[in-house]
Amino acid sequence: MATHEPPKGVQEAARRAQKWIEDGKAGANFTDTGRRRAAQLAGGEAVSDDVVKRMRNYFSRHAKDADATGFHRGEEGYPSAGRVAWDAWGGDAGRRWVEHLADD
Repeated sequence: MATHEPPKGVQEAARRAQKWIEDGKAGANFTDTGRRRAAQLAGGEAVSDDVVKRMRNYFSRHAKDADATGFHRGEEGYPSAGRVAWDAWGGDAGRRWVEHLADD
């Protein structure tokens, strides 16, 4: 089974999410899956093809979250719970990474 080591930008986004989670910014509906993914990616742990597929699915489903207030730096409410979750899954760098892997 192939594994893929998350690039530095993915790890940084996940570490940022972990700090926000610790600071209570994840929201009441933040999942254990999101916490586990953040820990996995922040630690640079290699992920399987199945996890890459889950990440692609997550980003596809949640791309609309970027339209909500507080998703982008400088907006009121930043980071929104959606932004915390997005970064827990690797953030923008994670989305680019797993889409690139799909092209391989």
